[in-house]
Amino acid sequence: MIESAPRRVLIGAVSAAAIAAAFWLDRIPQDPGYHEFADRNALLGIPNFWNVASNLPFLLVGLIGLAWRSRLQVQALQTQYLVFCIGVALVGLGSAYYHWAPSTPTLVWDRLPMTVAFMALFSAVIQDRVSERIGRMLLWPLVIAGIASVAWWYGSELESRGDLRPYAVVQFLPMLLIPLMLLLFSGRGLRDGWLWATLVAYVLAKFAEYFDAAIYDVTGFLSGHSLKHLLAALAVWWAIRAFCTYKSPARAL
Repeated sequence: MIESAPRRVLIGAVSAAAIAAAFWLDRIPQDPGYHEFADRNALLGIPNFWNVASNLPFLLVGLIGLAWRSRLQVQALQTQYLVFCIGVALVGLGSAYYHWAPSTPTLVWDRLPMTVAFMALFSAVIQDRVSERIGRMLLWPLVIAGIASVAWWYGSELESRGDLRPYAVVQFLPMLLIPLMLLLFSGRGLRDGWLWATLVAYVLAKFAEYFDAAIYDVTGFLSGHSLKHLLAALAVWWAIRAFCTYKSPARAL
């Protein structure tokens, strides 16, 4: 395996290239049809029932994660873990609120906690794989960058020049860099298997989201978007398992 410094330079170079490529593109407006989901059926007086109800696993998994705080074997990633779990629990509430009445203003409350959870997990992997000091130092700047990306998108929508580029970087750059870090660096605690499972479930969730109507047409009761929520919650559950099987080197001997 190549030395640590060149590997860190490679991670930095990929990050810079991806960000530069994103902003080299023309601005990316929100799809006008984004809020038109395949399953709009109401049940028990709740509009878009399954798209709303399928967010419950986020809330449950986030709360379970908070209850499992004592299962962390070391304290090094405690802050990232707590921010991640709180972000996930808030995704359950924010996304349910959005799907109750889909609109651009309510979508803000879906995306804000999502970016917080993304950035907390990203910081944790950096701390575990690349550098404890850098990962710890980047946590709050990354969280602020995630929130700022949603603020930028929403502000640009209000000015009729919607631009999703910063939000796209926040959502997809970690999904590019995390597997690269798993391949290039040895971990000090977060378990590879659970993190790979997290990534696979997340990719499947994005496919389900893309094929929302097709999946609903095939099943007749479960839309791709509802399935996306379930798969994404599964990805979160596996990420929590990666945190909660964190072992200190001394205990692993």
